[in-house]
Amino acid sequence: MLLPASPEETWAELEPLVIVETGADSLTIGVRSRGCAAKADFVFRVDRKADHAVVAFARRRLETCKGPVGQGTLKFGYDELGLTPGEPVVIANPLSPSA
Repeated sequence: MLLPASPEETWAELEPLVIVETGADSLTIGVRSRGCAAKADFVFRVDRKADHAVVAFARRRLETCKGPVGQGTLKFGYDELGLTPGEPVVIANPLSPSA
């Protein structure tokens, strides 16, 4: 379950996300890409608060391909993130559908 982030839980310096979706067993993010964004290019951090988790995604490698700007979709399993299905989650990245 996604919760709205409070100002102290967001970081404008992080990779802007185009989409964030929760599923039964995973969290899916969308990032701007020129066609070669891969899950291995990203790292994440999970911080625990009293009643929710704060998840931040950062690019580990710059994208070097030269295709047209589009969107890359990356799926992270809850178990991979250390989360449980249905756990309240805040995303620390800025959400910028028009990024």
